[in-house]
Amino acid sequence: MQRWLRMRVRSLVLIALTVAAPIFVLAQTHVRHEHKRTERNQVIALEQEWRHSVLSNDIPAMDRLLSDDYLGITSGGEVLTKAQQLDRMRERTLIITQLDTSETKIKLIGSIAIVTCLARVKGSSDGGSIDGAYRYTRVYQRLPGGVWKVTNFEATPALRLHPAATLQ
Repeated sequence: MQRWLRMRVRSLVLIALTVAAPIFVLAQTHVRHEHKRTERNQVIALEQEWRHSVLSNDIPAMDRLLSDDYLGITSGGEVLTKAQQLDRMRERTLIITQLDTSETKIKLIGSIAIVTCLARVKGSSDGGSIDGAYRYTRVYQRLPGGVWKVTNFEATPALRLHPAATLQ
């Protein structure tokens, strides 16, 4: 009788574990998806803050967004540090009057977010006019404490656009 009872208890435990394991895996998967969704929303908000900072020439906001080791590559191939980027804004050698984006894609890899986008830009740089479409890549890094900072940026003139990507 005791042997039968032990076997019955073991069977019930095995059944309970068999049922609980998939539920646990589903719960973990749900938590990971929610975490990714939260990170994606944070990056979207940072992209909106970047756009606002550029258009309003908000130097303190840009200073908060850029990491201390930031490197940016302009559409002309110039490499800029954080200090140089902020100086360009202070000196008004870079003035953006229109910045409309589309085709935004966000790739999350650990503590890194890579954003690619198509941007329609108008303004001036070093006295010359800017009026065109650019593809850009911006890389964010989540630092200890959960704060995201822009570590890299690169802009490239978009010479050929997909017909659906035509900006107005």
